Amino acid sequence: MKKKIRKTIRIPEKVDVKIELPKITVSGPQGTLEREFKLRKVKVKKENDEIILEHEKATKNDKKLLNSIAAHISNMIKGVEEKYEYKLQICSVHFPITINIDKEKNSLVIKNFLGENKDREVRIRKDVDVKINGEFIVITSANKEEAGQQAADIENITKIKAKDRRVFQDGIWIVKKEKGRHKRE
Repeated sequence: MKKKIRKTIRIPEKVDVKIELPKITVSGPQGTLEREFKLRKVKVKKENDEIILEHEKATKNDKKLLNSIAAHISNMIKGVEEKYEYKLQICSVHFPITINIDKEKNSLVIKNFLGENKDREVRIRKDVDVKINGEFIVITSANKEEAGQQAADIENITKIKAKDRRVFQDGIWIVKKEKGRHKRE
């Protein structure tokens, strides 16, 4: 059954949203994010301090699309207000791991992982800040997707294959990440 669907997203005081369809740009104290959306028949407009998303005759798939667009815009707004933070913990049981940030190559270098001679490297993404604090790696970014993907890349580069996971627990593991839905009105 097709019906009219409408979602509103409140824009906080310090955030500015610019809509030039299909591109939406969100600016705030922590930076600027922009993204292009495939809107199909979803109408996006800005009124006062709200973004209104609506579809006149929405099917299930149109409702899913509208909710996804609303979630992305909410994440962009939250990211430019307060950066997303992911925390990873370095665990080295068998061999001491050395981790450095190579500024020239813009990458994170992991040395002596499981006693390997070859270094493992992860490229640091464009809008992501990576800091090493003792046994923790802290990743911050206004873009939730980039921060999450950077954390996943670091975790995956230290994935152990062909060894018993109960014995070889070495690696870099995500211990804190952003979760849950953000309040939309």
